[in-house]
Amino acid sequence: MAPKKVEEPERKPLIGRVGTNLKVGIVGIPNVGKSTFFNVLTKSQAAAENFPFCTIDPNESAFEDDDVTHVEGDVNPVRDLDIISEELRLKDVEFLNTHLEKLEKLVIRGNDKKLKPEYDTLLKVKGVLMEEKKHIRFADWSANDIEVLNKYLFLTSKPIIYLVNLSEKDYIRKKNKWLIKIKEWVDKNDPGAILIPFSGIFENKVLDMDEAERAKYFEEHKVTSALDKIITQGYKALQLQYFFTSGHDEVKAWTIQKGTKAPQAAGKIHTDFEKGFIMAEVMKFDDFKNEGSEAAVKAAGKYRQQGRNYVVEDGDIIFFKFNAGAGLKDAKKK
Repeated sequence: MAPKKVEEPERKPLIGRVGTNLKVGIVGIPNVGKSTFFNVLTKSQAAAENFPFCTIDPNESAFEDDDVTHVEGDVNPVRDLDIISEELRLKDVEFLNTHLEKLEKLVIRGNDKKLKPEYDTLLKVKGVLMEEKKHIRFADWSANDIEVLNKYLFLTSKPIIYLVNLSEKDYIRKKNKWLIKIKEWVDKNDPGAILIPFSGIFENKVLDMDEAERAKYFEEHKVTSALDKIITQGYKALQLQYFFTSGHDEVKAWTIQKGTKAPQAAGKIHTDFEKGFIMAEVMKFDDFKNEGSEAAVKAAGKYRQQGRNYVVEDGDIIFFKFNAGAGLKDAKKK
């Protein structure tokens, strides 16, 4: 009997404009390694641009360096997390008050009934930010509230991954005196959030190595890059996932939102694929890896035909069948 599938915890509705691109920001106080990490992303060919305070990934330095002057005079990542968390909240309060003032004139003085629901939601936001002194993502919101929040894109509504910047030595030996205290802060203030130790200096160093030199270095020091984990967790935080298509000379990964059904996934490749969708032939990446070939997956009975109600899963390898004339028929109707 096949093992029961582990149920994922229920996902809270994602606040923000739904997309299929991984867009993250880096926020932290001065001199904690943001620029170094930014340069690592640039070297790794990740799209990166520098925007002041347009960020969602708090980045903390947890090591002392005589060549780096900390803005608060000494290294204390727990204190810095309190500062960053409060600064983000206050930034949202400032942004909120500007818009509330404008809406109040229209709704209260101008009796604009259409804007009343939006105004009411922003009053709820005010209660969360100013009275409860909480980040927006920690509160419960209705579907109508989320529509309003998606319009304003408050900083504290965004999901967060906590990156802890270690010295190269601490990263390799997997030890740092601050890690336990940082973990305790995250568990208390943002339960369930992801905490990833990394080293900007280490990542920058290994990216300059050729592939053979990098592999040897990893083997000698029993360590790997944290960059893949950071990117993977970024995808999960934004409720994104991959599926794969494969031809004779190309394998391609496509990014979709979790919960996407097969026809809409096909539409990511071409709109005609969605319009003329017939079925999706699916095999799991792990099955393909374990069996060794598509033919072996089929022989093992693990190659499935799925209809239009199939919800695509992370890592699916899919061959779409569609009616090639469907798009042309729709075009003629216009």
